[in-house]
Amino acid sequence: MATKKTTRGSRKPSKRTATRRAVPRAASPAGRAAQVLRGRWDAAVSALSTAEAAVQKQVRSLLKKNRVDPREATARLEELGTRFGRERRKLLKQVGTRMKGVQGRLKKERKVVGHRIDEAVKAALAALNIPSRREVAELTAKVESLSRKIDSFRR
Repeated sequence: MATKKTTRGSRKPSKRTATRRAVPRAASPAGRAAQVLRGRWDAAVSALSTAEAAVQKQVRSLLKKNRVDPREATARLEELGTRFGRERRKLLKQVGTRMKGVQGRLKKERKVVGHRIDEAVKAALAALNIPSRREVAELTAKVESLSRKIDSFRR
């Protein structure tokens, strides 16, 4: 179900469609890839935070059930929170490093594709017998040098 009908008869986008449209489009494929990865990273962090909150809730209920000292439990929860924080930072560094590698490969591939496109354009121009800018510039320079020689002969 992509759309829902409202009272006026117009169509309202569903949550699924609205979520897709909420992400602004990036200008380049690398930007889009980075944006997708950032979105997935944010989703992973959100899931970890939710899991952490659920674990804390379960621990508190177990503490009440088993009559464990609240101070000791608080210390353990803080320790767990710092562990989660450390793991988040490690993962963030790893993702950053991997993103740099992907960006480097994308730059190289972009150059390769650019060269191939240039070669294809040159081949198409040659097949159509259309001179390139460089060829026109060379011919212009030759014409100018010949014009100078002709002018020197006239004198």
